[in-house]
Amino acid sequence: MLEKATIARPYANAAFDQAIEEGKLSEWSSMLSLLSVIVSDENMRGVINNPKLSSGQLHQFIADICGDKLNKTGSNFNKLLVDAERIGLAAEIFNIFEQKRGAAEDISEVDVISAYALDDAQINAISESISKKLGKKIDINTEVDNDLIGGVIIRAGDSVVDVSLRGRLKELNSVFAQ
Repeated sequence: MLEKATIARPYANAAFDQAIEEGKLSEWSSMLSLLSVIVSDENMRGVINNPKLSSGQLHQFIADICGDKLNKTGSNFNKLLVDAERIGLAAEIFNIFEQKRGAAEDISEVDVISAYALDDAQINAISESISKKLGKKIDINTEVDNDLIGGVIIRAGDSVVDVSLRGRLKELNSVFAQ
């Protein structure tokens, strides 16, 4: 995993620098996300690794899938990745790009794991509360974990707030164990 990130980092940095130069961080984020989804598909990995497919054919195939979702420089970036046989690293490139984008836009990524699906009002309330506490914009990723029974777990960087029923029961169990 570390090796992939090491190889992907220069490409992510180049994409980030290009996005900054163009003033299109959001557009580049969308393009890289799309490439990441495409190359993460199991069937697509078979196509990418097919030795009978030339780099030109693979580039055109991916460009056809993306349609007008890739701008000219995004298409050139796709060609660069295909020619360098690095298109399979699109997911890692996207992740590194997003980390750089978050830092540049002063956005913190927050994971909220809940026992049940949260509605928009709950997500907005959590977002506002954490945003005020951290003094940053928040990008929330939500996930449902039925094992929590009730409540939520919030992860922001190295901080974890566990107000789940499962977490409370573990605390109670450790108190009784002493």
